[in-house]
Amino acid sequence: MPKDRTISRLRGELHRLQEQMRKAEPTKPPQKLAVKPSQPTIYVITPTYTRFVQKAELTRLAQTFLHVPQLHWILVEDSPHKTPLVSGFLASSGLAYTHLHTPTPRDRKLQEGDPSWLKPRGAEQRNEGLRWLREDRRGQPGADTQLGVVYFADDDNTYSLKLFEEMRGTQRVSVWPVGLVGGMRYERPVVEAGKVVRFHTGWRPSRPFPLDMAGFAVSLKLVIANQDACFDGDAPMGFLESSFLQGLVTMDELEPKAENCTKVLVWHTRTEKPKMKREEALQKQGLGSDTAVEV
Repeated sequence: MPKDRTISRLRGELHRLQEQMRKAEPTKPPQKLAVKPSQPTIYVITPTYTRFVQKAELTRLAQTFLHVPQLHWILVEDSPHKTPLVSGFLASSGLAYTHLHTPTPRDRKLQEGDPSWLKPRGAEQRNEGLRWLREDRRGQPGADTQLGVVYFADDDNTYSLKLFEEMRGTQRVSVWPVGLVGGMRYERPVVEAGKVVRFHTGWRPSRPFPLDMAGFAVSLKLVIANQDACFDGDAPMGFLESSFLQGLVTMDELEPKAENCTKVLVWHTRTEKPKMKREEALQKQGLGSDTAVEV
């Protein structure tokens, strides 16, 4: 019909005009995708030892780390050899990791019934992690091999994801509060005009660095440049952190994070030791749990 032919003609004319306009437009160069600069890697050194709650602790910690980009976990067992439990756990963790081991000398080990504060713990394992880092990074070519941050994360603490982004920009040594530590609600560096001037702590504030192990991170470059910096396994109670930091930084050089050390992003939590009285009673009857089931 005449009306349909008119509509068809007008559609054809519209298509022709659209083609002419498209050809007349200047050709735009393809847009380049913005390339994000590589983030510094966070190297987390964690001492661990065999106990009933070990796998539970490591599971919680690993599932936190899975949410942190560009993280490498250095897990160091207090053992003369790598254990099958930790080896299998790490292999299925989905994380970039390095599995190490070194035993604590017998005279430095806590005995049954000793209070946890009696002797420094984890010094040998943290030093082994530092040794591996220094050797591995020195052997890697490229200018970015020393771009990174080193953090000492115990396997029983609780960590906010915000903490890792806070520490990622560490230039020398960055610091922040730690909650539920030292018999206090929190311990923290006190900041005035952007500088750490003293420490809010309930015990021996005169220590060179009255910080908890969870309360600081160190640049990888600084660790590599100071080959002798390590943890003193014979340090007096409360001085383990100071034994490492004294050769690396002064108080004036500390970098306060977490909104000038006013936000708690890590907590010094502890898992209750399980009571196994019923298990032990059943074992005496030959009815104990199957030890082939990994807990």
